[in-house]
Amino acid sequence: MYNVTLIPGDGVGPEIAEATRKCIDATGVKIAWDVQECGIEVIEKEGKVPERVIESIKKNKVALKAPITTPIGKGFRSVNVYLRQALNLYACVRPCKSYPGVRGHYKNVDLVVVRENTEDLYAGVEFEAGLPKTAELIAFINSIATGKKISTGAQTTGVSIKPMSFEGTRAIVNYAFDYAIKHKRKSVCSVSKANIMKFTDGLWYKESRAVATAYGAKFEDKSLTEGVTADAELAGKVPNTNGAVEYTERLIDNMCMQLVQKPELYDVIVLPNLYGDILSDLCAGLVGGLGVAPGANIGSEGAIFEATHGSAPKYKGQNKVNPTALILSGKLMLEHLGEKSAADRLERAVSAIIAEGKDVTYDMKADRNDPTAVGTQQMAEAICAKIRTL
Repeated sequence: MYNVTLIPGDGVGPEIAEATRKCIDATGVKIAWDVQECGIEVIEKEGKVPERVIESIKKNKVALKAPITTPIGKGFRSVNVYLRQALNLYACVRPCKSYPGVRGHYKNVDLVVVRENTEDLYAGVEFEAGLPKTAELIAFINSIATGKKISTGAQTTGVSIKPMSFEGTRAIVNYAFDYAIKHKRKSVCSVSKANIMKFTDGLWYKESRAVATAYGAKFEDKSLTEGVTADAELAGKVPNTNGAVEYTERLIDNMCMQLVQKPELYDVIVLPNLYGDILSDLCAGLVGGLGVAPGANIGSEGAIFEATHGSAPKYKGQNKVNPTALILSGKLMLEHLGEKSAADRLERAVSAIIAEGKDVTYDMKADRNDPTAVGTQQMAEAICAKIRTL
């Protein structure tokens, strides 16, 4: 029996959470669901994410989370960001895989985006335009800057700080290589913009190369190994791939073009926080959109599995939205729990229902107005029935 925190979220969250719970239970894995309400209404009422939610995740170590609404430009900060930082969920894992029957322009995509989750511009170190502290910060920066200065008016300029550390970079690249080895992936591609941001993204590349060297990775470009020594903390502690895993690098703008042109060439892609957020949505688009894109946030104090799309409040209560993304996130959760056989059956059932194209929601029909489209719960029930035949 596993104890798992279930966060139903808000908007369409409770509907897809219920659908996912049915499918996971249908695999036969015994789970005691610890339901914790943490939607927008709860947060607005209590003024923050309830501490009981954090404590539940810390106790159970595993959570399944449906979408939660985040106000744009006002109100409380993203619950996703808060949970990642509060629980040190430093690795965001987003598999993007083509499933027959899903409408899209690509057929053979099977890659994984591994995103650093706690640093970079998403660390939330921001200063609002017009405040005295912001003007003071700008004056200080300009007083010590040896290169470019902030030349716009101190009263009209907002500032965000981009922290990137040796420790954070090592941890996420280490995770990417561990993932590649465990899942028999062939390459890890590190992505940044080091030609422009030399002291942050440059650090990212330097540490990526040191970790890759510790793993005995094969370097696509031999020049990248010049002056690189293996990460001292990892050397001798990690499996040597003996060149079985290749290490490559791409600048973020070029990577976007590469993925649109030839996504089948890429396997595990590891990125800093902001680039990873953007690129993971791009990759979801390659395989049919956020409706089929699962996600996981892994860290030292637990793991949260979640759909990567929003809460779509306009569809609340309509039994209409596609539950696939959260169900596939449940598949990742089962893998994390060590229930690989159940995870495989769940994925095979989802894939079969999608390929058949009968018991699917409106967005997965060739004609979105197709009257044969089924509801959220009906699609989940079809998946449950399929699981029992496997």
